Amino acid sequence: MPFPAPFQQYSLGEAYDEMFASVGEPRPHFQALFDRLRELPMAELRRRKQTADQTFLHQGITFTLAGRDEGMERIIPHDLLPRIITGEEWAVIESGLTQRIFALNEFLGDIYTDGHILNDKIVPRDIIFSCRHFRREMRGVQVPRGVYVTVVGTDLIRTPAGEFVVLEDNLRVPSGVSYMLTSRQVMKRAFPDLFQTCDVRPIDHYGQALLATLREQAPNNRSNPTVVLLSPGVYNAAYFEHSYLARQMGVQLVEGRDLAVHDNIVHMRTTGGLRRVDVIYRRIDDDFIDPLSFRPDSILGIPGLFNAYRTGNVTLANAIGSGVADDKALFAYVPRIIRYYTGMDPILENVETMLCSNKAERQHVLENLDKLVVKAVGESGGFGMLIGPHSSAREREEFRAMIEADPRNYVAQPTVSLSTAPCFVDGSGVEPRHVDLRPYILHGEKTTIVPGALTRVALRKGSLVVNSSQGGGSKDTWVLN
Repeated sequence: MPFPAPFQQYSLGEAYDEMFASVGEPRPHFQALFDRLRELPMAELRRRKQTADQTFLHQGITFTLAGRDEGMERIIPHDLLPRIITGEEWAVIESGLTQRIFALNEFLGDIYTDGHILNDKIVPRDIIFSCRHFRREMRGVQVPRGVYVTVVGTDLIRTPAGEFVVLEDNLRVPSGVSYMLTSRQVMKRAFPDLFQTCDVRPIDHYGQALLATLREQAPNNRSNPTVVLLSPGVYNAAYFEHSYLARQMGVQLVEGRDLAVHDNIVHMRTTGGLRRVDVIYRRIDDDFIDPLSFRPDSILGIPGLFNAYRTGNVTLANAIGSGVADDKALFAYVPRIIRYYTGMDPILENVETMLCSNKAERQHVLENLDKLVVKAVGESGGFGMLIGPHSSAREREEFRAMIEADPRNYVAQPTVSLSTAPCFVDGSGVEPRHVDLRPYILHGEKTTIVPGALTRVALRKGSLVVNSSQGGGSKDTWVLN
């Protein structure tokens, strides 16, 4: 059967489509949304979209758009229609991510202490020691509770066969969870009846789950620890998220100037005097967190913080040096890391990744730049990336020169056709757009994954770039009971 209104412009390609199994035939878990969209007049869909946009505007949910000079802050584009995932699919994602974060945490603890995985030659030493996020200062530091990574945002994509695979890990300061939470608030108002009908699992408890995970990692068994969220300040692109999460947790949002270290104890300046701080959820990169130990020109950090951390008097989430585990060159070795520390095969496979530091793999990459996605190992947000099939000859030649000049800095992956999901486009109808999925993992005494995620959307037709900083948007993700 053909696509009915408002899906007249919908088309299925080689990518897995989240909503439709075939032309005009929705998958069972999308049936309720399909029926509701057929019932609603186009004018009503536009009204709900306008109301949703106004809500985002009033809340000040912003991001930074790359390459624009005329004022960097933008309201994040938000699609009106939810992406729906079944409970069975989510169970696989949850178990796979739990396995993955356990292995990566063990890996970090190992490379900064005994180095068994390096001695056993599972991961090459040069991959670790050449990573700019590896911190030799962390060798031998006793991390509270042995937890290096507390908050992780792992990017998943769905292959044309319908299976979820891992595209990359984000272990330094993963962002976007505020978009997940605010999208849910908006969608509850946009489709209240549909939300109830679909029996969607809640995510509203994320803030308190994050706070509980942070509190349990306080040093010295302090019974009523003080937790703060450390932000670079109002000019940071993710400042909305910092302030939002601080409110959700009910903790103080601080900048470096609000904290001071005395006798290796971190204190917060308050109107009532100094107050001891036990746990810092930091949204500042390693380089800037302590000018006495890292970049001396940083005005964002706290002098003496690293000594307090090394002494065991304060917990940092995530730990300093954890960024080595999301280096895109190390990503190729994560399946081996999982097998090494768990004795099991990965539940979620990696997207195939080629290392340009390997001569044979580099040659293959250089001969196929028009077919591959090339990434700089330390970049994020869609920067430092070449999408071969959508690139110009000039761009490919520029990347060829950069790869040959610094092969360690680049990896390549096949151009995987991200799955598509229905989007309400330009107020005129529903069309497919490519999406990925970023669930958020909280790791402490136990691993917690709230049943939801940030679904990022490539809003431009045919585009595979979902990053908000590159013109992408987001949509709510419903996990069904």
